[in-house]
Amino acid sequence: MASAAEQMAANLSWGTLGKATELRQRIFYTVGLLMIYRLGTYIPVPGIDAAALRDFMEQAQQGIGGILTMFTGGALGRMGVFALGIMPYISASIIVQLLATMIEPLKQLKKEGEQGRRKITQYTRYGTVALATGQAFALANSLQAGNLVHDPGIFFVISAVITLVGGTMFLMWLGEQITSRGIGNGISLIIFVGIVAQIPAALVQFLSQGRSGAVSPAVIIGVLVMVVVVIGFVVFMERALRKIHIQYPRRQVGMKVYDGGSSHLPIKVNPAGVIPAIFASALLLLPTTIATFNQAGTTGPVLSTLLAYFGPGKPLYLLFYAGMIVFFTFFYTREVSFKVDEVADNLKNQNGFVPGIRPGKKTAEYLDYVVTRILTLGAAYLAAVCLMPEILRSQLAIPFYFGGTSVLIVVSVTMDTINQVQSHLLAYQYEGLIEKSQLRGKRGASSKTTKRKKGPARR
Repeated sequence: MASAAEQMAANLSWGTLGKATELRQRIFYTVGLLMIYRLGTYIPVPGIDAAALRDFMEQAQQGIGGILTMFTGGALGRMGVFALGIMPYISASIIVQLLATMIEPLKQLKKEGEQGRRKITQYTRYGTVALATGQAFALANSLQAGNLVHDPGIFFVISAVITLVGGTMFLMWLGEQITSRGIGNGISLIIFVGIVAQIPAALVQFLSQGRSGAVSPAVIIGVLVMVVVVIGFVVFMERALRKIHIQYPRRQVGMKVYDGGSSHLPIKVNPAGVIPAIFASALLLLPTTIATFNQAGTTGPVLSTLLAYFGPGKPLYLLFYAGMIVFFTFFYTREVSFKVDEVADNLKNQNGFVPGIRPGKKTAEYLDYVVTRILTLGAAYLAAVCLMPEILRSQLAIPFYFGGTSVLIVVSVTMDTINQVQSHLLAYQYEGLIEKSQLRGKRGASSKTTKRKKGPARR
Protein backbone atom coordinates (compact mmCIF):
# COMPACT_ATOMS: atom_id res chain seq x y z
CA MET A 1 0.00 0.00 0.00
CA ALA A 2 1.33 3.43 -0.94
CA SER A 3 2.37 5.80 1.82
CA ALA A 4 0.86 9.22 2.36
CA ALA A 5 3.89 10.91 0.79
CA GLU A 6 3.64 8.69 -2.32
CA GLN A 7 -0.08 9.44 -2.64
CA MET A 8 0.58 13.18 -2.38
CA ALA A 9 3.38 12.90 -4.96
CA ALA A 10 0.97 11.15 -7.34
CA ASN A 11 -1.52 14.01 -6.96
CA LEU A 12 0.97 16.72 -7.92
CA SER A 13 -0.16 18.82 -10.87
CA TRP A 14 0.61 22.04 -12.72
CA GLY A 15 -2.01 23.74 -10.59
CA THR A 16 -0.01 22.92 -7.47
CA LEU A 17 3.10 24.32 -9.15
CA GLY A 18 1.26 27.55 -9.93
CA LYS A 19 0.18 27.96 -6.31
CA ALA A 20 3.66 27.34 -4.84
CA THR A 21 4.91 30.92 -4.91
CA GLU A 22 8.33 30.24 -3.37
CA LEU A 23 9.05 27.38 -5.78
CA ARG A 24 8.01 29.48 -8.75
CA GLN A 25 10.35 32.27 -7.62
CA ARG A 26 13.20 29.77 -7.26
CA ILE A 27 12.61 28.45 -10.78
CA PHE A 28 12.52 31.95 -12.30
CA TYR A 29 15.68 32.87 -10.37
CA THR A 30 17.48 29.77 -11.68
CA VAL A 31 16.38 30.37 -15.26
CA GLY A 32 17.44 34.03 -15.08
CA LEU A 33 20.96 33.17 -13.87
CA LEU A 34 21.34 30.46 -16.50
CA MET A 35 20.33 33.00 -19.19
CA ILE A 36 23.08 35.30 -17.91
CA TYR A 37 25.53 32.41 -18.26
CA ARG A 38 24.44 31.75 -21.84
CA LEU A 39 24.79 35.45 -22.67
CA GLY A 40 28.35 35.47 -21.32
CA THR A 41 29.40 32.67 -23.69
CA TYR A 42 28.89 35.09 -26.62
CA ILE A 43 31.04 37.92 -25.16
CA PRO A 44 34.53 37.46 -26.72
CA VAL A 45 37.88 37.87 -25.05
CA PRO A 46 39.58 41.10 -26.28
CA GLY A 47 42.14 40.69 -29.07
CA ILE A 48 40.90 37.39 -30.56
CA ASP A 49 40.95 36.92 -34.35
CA ALA A 50 37.40 35.65 -34.78
CA ALA A 51 37.79 34.45 -38.39
CA ALA A 52 40.98 32.46 -37.70
CA LEU A 53 39.48 30.98 -34.53
CA ARG A 54 36.33 29.93 -36.39
CA ASP A 55 38.32 28.17 -39.12
CA PHE A 56 40.48 26.39 -36.58
CA MET A 57 37.55 25.19 -34.44
CA GLU A 58 35.79 23.80 -37.52
CA GLN A 59 38.84 21.63 -38.17
CA ALA A 60 39.17 20.58 -34.53
CA GLN A 61 35.44 19.95 -33.98
CA GLN A 62 35.67 16.23 -34.59
CA GLY A 63 38.50 15.80 -32.11
CA ILE A 64 39.10 17.06 -28.63
CA GLY A 65 37.82 20.49 -29.65
CA GLY A 66 34.32 19.04 -29.77
CA ILE A 67 34.61 17.90 -26.17
CA LEU A 68 35.92 21.28 -25.03
CA THR A 69 33.16 23.12 -26.87
CA MET A 70 30.51 20.78 -25.43
CA PHE A 71 31.58 21.23 -21.79
CA THR A 72 31.95 25.00 -22.05
CA GLY A 73 28.62 25.54 -23.80
CA GLY A 74 30.35 26.77 -26.98
CA ALA A 75 32.25 29.49 -25.09
CA LEU A 76 35.64 27.98 -25.94
CA GLY A 77 34.80 27.74 -29.63
CA ARG A 78 33.94 31.46 -29.62
CA MET A 79 36.65 32.21 -27.01
CA GLY A 80 34.11 33.94 -24.78
CA VAL A 81 34.72 35.23 -21.28
CA PHE A 82 33.49 31.86 -19.95
CA ALA A 83 35.92 29.89 -22.14
CA LEU A 84 37.44 28.07 -19.16
CA GLY A 85 33.98 27.13 -17.94
CA ILE A 86 33.48 25.77 -14.46
CA MET A 87 36.21 23.12 -14.79
CA PRO A 88 38.84 24.98 -12.69
CA TYR A 89 36.39 25.00 -9.77
CA ILE A 90 35.73 21.28 -10.19
CA SER A 91 39.47 20.56 -10.37
CA ALA A 92 40.06 22.62 -7.21
CA SER A 93 37.28 20.69 -5.45
CA ILE A 94 38.98 17.42 -6.40
CA ILE A 95 42.33 18.58 -5.03
CA VAL A 96 40.87 19.91 -1.77
CA GLN A 97 38.83 16.76 -1.14
CA LEU A 98 41.86 14.56 -1.81
CA LEU A 99 43.98 16.65 0.57
CA ALA A 100 41.20 16.51 3.18
CA THR A 101 41.69 12.74 3.37
CA MET A 102 45.47 12.98 3.83
CA ILE A 103 46.24 16.19 5.79
CA GLU A 104 45.26 16.20 9.46
CA PRO A 105 44.24 19.91 9.78
CA LEU A 106 41.81 19.52 6.88
CA LYS A 107 40.46 16.32 8.45
CA GLN A 108 39.71 18.27 11.62
CA LEU A 109 37.98 21.00 9.60
CA LYS A 110 35.63 18.40 8.10
CA LYS A 111 34.60 17.39 11.63
CA GLU A 112 33.78 20.95 12.74
CA GLY A 113 30.43 21.06 10.98
CA GLU A 114 29.22 24.19 9.22
CA GLN A 115 32.18 26.34 10.21
CA GLY A 116 34.67 23.79 8.91
CA ARG A 117 32.72 23.38 5.70
CA ARG A 118 32.87 27.13 5.09
CA LYS A 119 36.63 27.10 5.62
CA ILE A 120 37.08 24.25 3.15
CA THR A 121 34.89 26.11 0.64
CA GLN A 122 37.13 29.14 1.05
CA TYR A 123 40.22 27.04 0.34
CA THR A 124 38.46 25.65 -2.75
CA ARG A 125 37.86 29.19 -4.02
CA TYR A 126 41.53 30.06 -3.53
CA GLY A 127 42.46 26.93 -5.44
CA THR A 128 40.04 27.88 -8.21
CA VAL A 129 41.76 31.25 -8.65
CA ALA A 130 45.18 29.59 -8.82
CA LEU A 131 44.13 26.90 -11.30
CA ALA A 132 42.15 29.33 -13.47
CA THR A 133 45.13 31.70 -13.59
CA GLY A 134 47.47 28.91 -14.71
CA GLN A 135 45.03 27.62 -17.33
CA ALA A 136 44.27 31.11 -18.62
CA PHE A 137 47.98 31.92 -18.95
CA ALA A 138 48.64 28.65 -20.82
CA LEU A 139 45.60 29.20 -23.05
CA ALA A 140 46.63 32.78 -23.88
CA ASN A 141 50.13 31.64 -24.88
CA SER A 142 48.64 28.81 -26.94
CA LEU A 143 46.40 31.26 -28.80
CA GLN A 144 49.44 33.39 -29.58
CA ALA A 145 51.39 30.35 -30.78
CA GLY A 146 48.49 29.38 -33.01
CA ASN A 147 48.29 32.86 -34.63
CA LEU A 148 44.71 33.30 -33.42
CA VAL A 149 45.09 36.84 -32.00
CA HIS A 150 45.36 40.26 -33.63
CA ASP A 151 48.10 41.80 -31.53
CA PRO A 152 50.13 39.19 -29.59
CA GLY A 153 52.21 40.34 -26.67
CA ILE A 154 52.28 40.81 -22.93
CA PHE A 155 49.25 43.11 -22.93
CA PHE A 156 47.12 40.49 -24.67
CA VAL A 157 48.24 37.82 -22.18
CA ILE A 158 47.41 40.02 -19.19
CA SER A 159 44.01 41.06 -20.52
CA ALA A 160 43.13 37.48 -21.50
CA VAL A 161 44.15 36.10 -18.10
CA ILE A 162 42.14 38.74 -16.21
CA THR A 163 39.09 38.20 -18.43
CA LEU A 164 39.14 34.39 -18.30
CA VAL A 165 39.79 34.18 -14.55
CA GLY A 166 37.06 36.74 -13.88
CA GLY A 167 34.65 34.72 -16.04
CA THR A 168 35.39 31.51 -14.14
CA MET A 169 34.95 33.19 -10.75
CA PHE A 170 31.67 34.72 -11.90
CA LEU A 171 30.47 31.26 -13.00
CA MET A 172 31.44 29.86 -9.60
CA TRP A 173 29.38 32.60 -7.92
CA LEU A 174 26.44 31.88 -10.25
CA GLY A 175 26.56 28.19 -9.34
CA GLU A 176 26.60 28.92 -5.61
CA GLN A 177 23.68 31.33 -5.93
CA ILE A 178 21.62 28.78 -7.87
CA THR A 179 22.33 26.09 -5.27
CA SER A 180 21.34 28.31 -2.32
CA ARG A 181 18.47 30.34 -3.79
CA GLY A 182 17.34 28.40 -6.85
CA ILE A 183 16.52 24.81 -7.79
CA GLY A 184 19.07 22.04 -8.25
CA ASN A 185 22.84 21.95 -8.00
CA GLY A 186 24.17 25.14 -9.60
CA ILE A 187 27.48 23.72 -10.86
CA SER A 188 25.79 20.70 -12.44
CA LEU A 189 23.09 22.89 -14.01
CA ILE A 190 25.71 25.14 -15.62
CA ILE A 191 27.36 22.12 -17.25
CA PHE A 192 23.92 20.74 -18.15
CA VAL A 193 22.84 23.95 -19.91
CA GLY A 194 26.14 24.12 -21.80
CA ILE A 195 25.67 20.58 -23.12
CA VAL A 196 21.99 21.01 -24.01
CA ALA A 197 22.72 24.28 -25.85
CA GLN A 198 25.03 22.41 -28.25
CA ILE A 199 22.63 19.57 -29.04
CA PRO A 200 20.47 21.33 -31.71
CA ALA A 201 23.46 22.50 -33.75
CA ALA A 202 25.13 19.08 -33.50
CA LEU A 203 21.90 17.32 -34.53
CA VAL A 204 21.42 19.60 -37.53
CA GLN A 205 25.02 19.01 -38.60
CA PHE A 206 24.60 15.26 -38.20
CA LEU A 207 21.42 15.14 -40.28
CA SER A 208 22.92 17.39 -42.96
CA GLN A 209 25.85 14.98 -43.24
CA GLY A 210 23.35 12.19 -43.79
CA ARG A 211 21.50 14.18 -46.44
CA SER A 212 24.74 14.85 -48.32
CA GLY A 213 25.70 11.17 -48.20
CA ALA A 214 28.73 11.54 -45.92
CA VAL A 215 26.97 9.39 -43.28
CA SER A 216 24.83 6.39 -44.17
CA PRO A 217 21.21 6.17 -43.00
CA ALA A 218 22.08 3.02 -41.03
CA VAL A 219 24.60 4.98 -38.95
CA ILE A 220 22.04 7.71 -38.28
CA ILE A 221 19.40 5.23 -37.15
CA GLY A 222 21.97 3.33 -35.08
CA VAL A 223 23.11 6.49 -33.28
CA LEU A 224 19.54 7.54 -32.49
CA VAL A 225 18.69 4.06 -31.18
CA MET A 226 21.88 4.03 -29.11
CA VAL A 227 20.97 7.39 -27.53
CA VAL A 228 17.52 6.11 -26.55
CA VAL A 229 18.96 2.87 -25.13
CA VAL A 230 21.66 4.69 -23.16
CA ILE A 231 19.12 7.15 -21.72
CA GLY A 232 16.82 4.32 -20.64
CA PHE A 233 19.74 2.40 -19.12
CA VAL A 234 20.95 5.47 -17.21
CA VAL A 235 17.47 6.16 -15.81
CA PHE A 236 17.12 2.53 -14.70
CA MET A 237 20.53 2.43 -12.99
CA GLU A 238 20.14 5.83 -11.34
CA ARG A 239 16.88 4.70 -9.73
CA ALA A 240 18.20 1.28 -8.69
CA LEU A 241 18.49 0.75 -4.91
CA ARG A 242 19.83 -1.86 -2.52
CA LYS A 243 17.65 -1.82 0.61
CA ILE A 244 19.14 -2.99 3.89
CA HIS A 245 16.58 -4.04 6.52
CA ILE A 246 16.85 -2.07 9.79
CA GLN A 247 15.12 -3.25 12.97
CA TYR A 248 14.28 -1.11 16.03
CA PRO A 249 13.70 -2.80 19.43
CA ARG A 250 10.72 -2.35 21.72
CA ARG A 251 10.98 0.70 23.95
CA GLN A 252 9.22 1.87 27.08
CA VAL A 253 8.20 5.50 27.65
CA GLY A 254 6.76 5.93 31.13
CA MET A 255 4.15 3.25 31.66
CA LYS A 256 3.63 2.62 27.94
CA VAL A 257 5.51 0.01 25.91
CA TYR A 258 5.87 0.66 22.18
CA ASP A 259 6.45 -2.19 19.75
CA GLY A 260 9.66 -2.21 17.77
CA GLY A 261 9.49 -0.97 14.20
CA SER A 262 11.42 -1.69 11.05
CA SER A 263 12.59 0.31 8.07
CA HIS A 264 15.04 0.14 5.20
CA LEU A 265 18.37 1.83 4.59
CA PRO A 266 18.45 2.60 0.83
CA ILE A 267 21.81 2.51 -0.94
CA LYS A 268 21.89 3.62 -4.56
CA VAL A 269 23.81 1.58 -7.10
CA ASN A 270 25.51 4.84 -8.06
CA PRO A 271 25.68 6.94 -4.86
CA ALA A 272 28.20 9.37 -6.38
CA GLY A 273 25.86 10.34 -9.22
CA VAL A 274 27.44 12.26 -12.09
CA ILE A 275 30.37 13.58 -10.02
CA PRO A 276 32.95 10.91 -11.05
CA ALA A 277 32.34 11.52 -14.75
CA ILE A 278 32.67 15.30 -14.30
CA PHE A 279 35.84 14.92 -12.22
CA ALA A 280 37.43 12.58 -14.78
CA SER A 281 36.50 14.88 -17.65
CA ALA A 282 37.97 17.86 -15.81
CA LEU A 283 41.33 16.11 -15.43
CA LEU A 284 41.34 15.07 -19.09
CA LEU A 285 40.46 18.52 -20.41
CA LEU A 286 43.28 20.30 -18.56
CA PRO A 287 46.26 19.17 -20.70
CA THR A 288 44.39 18.65 -23.96
CA THR A 289 43.12 22.23 -24.04
CA ILE A 290 46.68 23.50 -24.36
CA ALA A 291 47.59 20.80 -26.87
CA THR A 292 44.59 21.59 -29.07
CA PHE A 293 45.35 25.28 -29.51
CA ASN A 294 49.07 24.67 -29.94
CA GLN A 295 48.16 22.35 -32.79
CA ALA A 296 47.38 25.42 -34.89
CA GLY A 297 50.95 26.62 -34.54
CA THR A 298 54.26 25.06 -33.67
CA THR A 299 53.65 21.92 -31.65
CA GLY A 300 56.39 20.61 -29.44
CA PRO A 301 57.22 16.91 -29.08
CA VAL A 302 55.57 16.67 -25.65
CA LEU A 303 52.32 18.24 -26.81
CA SER A 304 52.33 16.17 -30.00
CA THR A 305 52.67 12.96 -27.97
CA LEU A 306 50.01 14.13 -25.52
CA LEU A 307 47.52 14.85 -28.28
CA ALA A 308 48.35 11.62 -30.12
CA TYR A 309 47.83 9.32 -27.14
CA PHE A 310 45.18 11.24 -25.19
CA GLY A 311 42.87 12.13 -28.07
CA PRO A 312 39.26 10.91 -28.06
CA GLY A 313 39.01 7.19 -28.75
CA LYS A 314 42.73 6.53 -28.18
CA PRO A 315 43.61 3.56 -25.91
CA LEU A 316 45.41 5.62 -23.25
CA TYR A 317 42.60 8.16 -23.23
CA LEU A 318 40.00 5.42 -22.66
CA LEU A 319 42.15 3.63 -20.06
CA PHE A 320 42.85 6.81 -18.09
CA TYR A 321 39.20 7.87 -18.36
CA ALA A 322 37.92 4.53 -17.04
CA GLY A 323 40.48 4.47 -14.22
CA MET A 324 39.57 7.97 -13.07
CA ILE A 325 35.85 7.15 -13.13
CA VAL A 326 36.35 4.03 -10.99
CA PHE A 327 38.64 5.88 -8.56
CA PHE A 328 36.33 8.86 -8.08
CA THR A 329 33.28 6.59 -7.73
CA PHE A 330 34.82 4.84 -4.75
CA PHE A 331 36.49 7.95 -3.35
CA TYR A 332 33.49 10.28 -3.53
CA THR A 333 31.08 7.69 -2.15
CA ARG A 334 33.23 6.71 0.82
CA GLU A 335 34.40 10.22 1.69
CA VAL A 336 31.33 12.35 0.89
CA SER A 337 28.04 10.72 -0.03
CA PHE A 338 27.99 7.55 2.13
CA LYS A 339 30.38 7.24 5.08
CA VAL A 340 29.86 3.80 6.58
CA ASP A 341 31.29 4.73 10.01
CA GLU A 342 28.92 7.67 10.40
CA VAL A 343 25.93 5.64 9.22
CA ALA A 344 26.76 2.86 11.69
CA ASP A 345 27.13 5.36 14.55
CA ASN A 346 23.80 7.00 13.70
CA LEU A 347 22.04 3.63 13.67
CA LYS A 348 23.58 2.77 17.04
CA ASN A 349 22.51 6.10 18.56
CA GLN A 350 18.95 5.51 17.32
CA ASN A 351 18.94 1.95 18.74
CA GLY A 352 18.63 0.57 15.24
CA PHE A 353 20.44 -2.55 14.05
CA VAL A 354 20.74 -4.84 11.06
CA PRO A 355 19.23 -8.26 11.94
CA GLY A 356 22.02 -10.69 12.70
CA ILE A 357 24.71 -7.94 12.88
CA ARG A 358 25.95 -6.40 16.13
CA PRO A 359 25.72 -2.58 16.32
CA GLY A 360 28.85 -0.46 16.05
CA LYS A 361 32.00 -1.81 14.42
CA LYS A 362 30.39 -4.99 13.05
CA THR A 363 27.64 -2.95 11.40
CA ALA A 364 30.25 -0.66 9.83
CA GLU A 365 32.12 -3.68 8.46
CA TYR A 366 28.92 -5.15 7.05
CA LEU A 367 27.94 -1.85 5.42
CA ASP A 368 31.44 -1.51 3.99
CA TYR A 369 31.13 -5.01 2.50
CA VAL A 370 27.74 -4.22 0.93
CA VAL A 371 28.80 -0.79 -0.36
CA THR A 372 31.98 -2.21 -1.91
CA ARG A 373 29.98 -4.77 -3.89
CA ILE A 374 27.45 -2.15 -4.97
CA LEU A 375 30.17 0.31 -5.99
CA THR A 376 31.83 -2.33 -8.12
CA LEU A 377 28.65 -2.57 -10.15
CA GLY A 378 28.11 1.20 -10.10
CA ALA A 379 31.66 2.00 -11.24
CA ALA A 380 31.40 -0.55 -14.06
CA TYR A 381 28.08 1.00 -15.13
CA LEU A 382 29.54 4.51 -15.16
CA ALA A 383 32.63 3.44 -17.09
CA ALA A 384 30.54 1.54 -19.65
CA VAL A 385 28.12 4.43 -20.22
CA CYS A 386 30.97 6.93 -20.63
CA LEU A 387 33.26 4.77 -22.80
CA MET A 388 30.87 2.93 -25.12
CA PRO A 389 29.75 6.04 -27.09
CA GLU A 390 33.40 7.16 -27.30
CA ILE A 391 34.43 3.88 -28.90
CA LEU A 392 31.45 3.76 -31.27
CA ARG A 393 31.94 7.40 -32.26
CA SER A 394 35.57 6.83 -33.22
CA GLN A 395 34.73 3.61 -35.09
CA LEU A 396 31.73 5.03 -36.97
CA ALA A 397 33.41 8.41 -37.68
CA ILE A 398 30.47 10.47 -36.41
CA PRO A 399 31.11 14.09 -37.50
CA PHE A 400 30.34 15.67 -34.10
CA TYR A 401 31.19 14.96 -30.51
CA PHE A 402 28.86 12.51 -28.79
CA GLY A 403 29.86 11.05 -25.46
CA GLY A 404 28.29 9.02 -22.70
CA THR A 405 29.40 11.62 -20.19
CA SER A 406 27.12 14.17 -21.84
CA VAL A 407 24.14 11.80 -21.77
CA LEU A 408 24.89 10.85 -18.16
CA ILE A 409 25.11 14.48 -17.06
CA VAL A 410 21.91 15.50 -18.88
CA VAL A 411 19.84 12.59 -17.56
CA SER A 412 21.21 12.72 -13.99
CA VAL A 413 20.85 16.49 -13.61
CA THR A 414 17.32 16.35 -15.05
CA MET A 415 16.27 13.63 -12.61
CA ASP A 416 17.88 15.42 -9.65
CA THR A 417 16.21 18.74 -10.51
CA ILE A 418 12.80 17.08 -10.94
CA ASN A 419 13.20 15.36 -7.56
CA GLN A 420 13.97 18.69 -5.91
CA VAL A 421 10.92 20.30 -7.54
CA GLN A 422 8.75 17.45 -6.25
CA SER A 423 10.25 17.84 -2.76
CA HIS A 424 9.36 21.54 -2.73
CA LEU A 425 5.83 20.77 -3.94
CA LEU A 426 5.38 18.13 -1.23
CA ALA A 427 6.62 20.58 1.39
CA TYR A 428 4.12 23.14 0.08
CA GLN A 429 1.29 20.61 0.31
CA TYR A 430 2.30 19.67 3.86
CA GLU A 431 2.30 23.35 4.84
CA GLY A 432 -1.18 23.71 3.39
CA LEU A 433 -2.45 20.72 5.34
CA ILE A 434 -0.94 22.06 8.57
CA GLU A 435 -2.53 25.47 8.03
CA LYS A 436 -5.93 23.86 7.38
CA SER A 437 -5.67 21.74 10.51
CA GLN A 438 -4.76 24.79 12.58
CA LEU A 439 -7.72 26.74 11.18
CA ARG A 440 -10.06 23.85 11.93
CA GLY A 441 -8.67 23.67 15.45
CA LYS A 442 -9.30 27.38 15.97
CA ARG A 443 -12.84 27.09 14.61
CA GLY A 444 -13.56 24.12 16.87
CA ALA A 445 -12.22 25.96 19.88
CA SER A 446 -14.22 29.09 19.08
CA SER A 447 -17.44 27.08 18.65
CA LYS A 448 -16.90 25.40 22.02
CA THR A 449 -16.40 28.74 23.74
CA THR A 450 -19.59 30.15 22.19
CA LYS A 451 -21.49 27.12 23.38
CA ARG A 452 -20.17 27.59 26.87
CA LYS A 453 -21.14 31.29 26.91
CA LYS A 454 -24.78 30.51 26.11
CA GLY A 455 -27.11 30.48 29.12
CA PRO A 456 -29.45 27.64 30.05
CA ALA A 457 -32.32 27.13 27.69
CA ARG A 458 -35.74 28.23 28.92
CA ARG A 459 -38.49 25.72 29.27
